[in-house]
Amino acid sequence: MLKLSEAILNKPVLSLRTGGPIGTATKVIFNPNNLKVEGWYVTDKFDNTQLILVANEVREIIEPGIVVNDHEVLSPAEDLVRLKPILELNFEIIGKSVATESGKKLGKVSDYAIESSGLMVKKIYASQPLVKNLTGGTLSIDRTQIIEITNRRIVVEDTTEKLPAGAVISSPAT
Repeated sequence: MLKLSEAILNKPVLSLRTGGPIGTATKVIFNPNNLKVEGWYVTDKFDNTQLILVANEVREIIEPGIVVNDHEVLSPAEDLVRLKPILELNFEIIGKSVATESGKKLGKVSDYAIESSGLMVKKIYASQPLVKNLTGGTLSIDRTQIIEITNRRIVVEDTTEKLPAGAVISSPAT
């Protein structure tokens, strides 16, 4: 099942053991190499410190929040050695410009949808500037269309079909 960013961001982190919230998920930690959610920055309810919830500690994502076993699954950043390179990148999807491989600008990422079972980004939604699109709509881009992700932009496939080399374009019969 796909979930938009609002379902996983600024949500309470709920403990099964205590039956209540133990913190608030404030920011998603993405791996830019494969667009996987690696975890969340969480503001601890008890002492207001910023801890990290690693994605594989999540039991379920439900409407009221993100369900975990207990408060002990939250860790300080310095304890997560394997996650350190990804944390240092500080990668964020929202706000990245989106362009085609031919250089045409499509807009900026305004939202994304993740698959709740594997926590992979499946779609990104790019908003076009009002000047280009008077209706104010967004473009839906599937993860299979993404070619490259850099610190500044996301490059996607061109929307037109490519012809094989040496193909002849014929005019329609009249």
